[in-house]
Amino acid sequence: MSRALILFIKNPRLGKVKTRLAATMGAEKALRVYEAMLAHTRKVALQIPVDRYLYYSDFIDHQDNWSRAHFHKKVQRGENLGARMAHAFSEVLDEHERAILIGSDIPQINPSILKEAFERLSTHDFVIGPAQDGGYYLLGMRSFEPTVFLGIAWSAPTVFNKTIDIIQRLDKSFHCLPTLSDVDEEEDWDRLKKYLEQ
Repeated sequence: MSRALILFIKNPRLGKVKTRLAATMGAEKALRVYEAMLAHTRKVALQIPVDRYLYYSDFIDHQDNWSRAHFHKKVQRGENLGARMAHAFSEVLDEHERAILIGSDIPQINPSILKEAFERLSTHDFVIGPAQDGGYYLLGMRSFEPTVFLGIAWSAPTVFNKTIDIIQRLDKSFHCLPTLSDVDEEEDWDRLKKYLEQ
């Protein structure tokens, strides 16, 4: 079975990542936190035997810790998050039968969650991992369906529910993974950083 894992990351630059964290802990510490989450995401991704696609926010960094031997490096394209995810899924599902996309700020993400996601795609059209804030941290599909990215306010707490509504209107099947938290505020980091040490 041809499977692909898509990772969306922001190029880790001072003052450009985790701005809400930076507002309380400072830009330098926020950058270090983000780099720690990137390292965790990379470690988890490497434990899954799939093709891996790394989509940078701004430019491909050939000198970073993401080895080209293990990751196909690309750049996100699109006016908003939905358009960028749609573009990535469109590209990757051209060459693979199942694809899952995750972000890079989920300390609780682990190999077993990703394995479950891929397994569920053998019996469901979609798999989705709800985030505590009303969004989602993971989305997977077996065939490209751009409709799930349309008409959604990406910063709102309604993203997950709106996406489920669209999937149901399409009369497609879906499986929900455990709800996890992402890191937006300093208190999120204080609560979740323990997962990076596991």
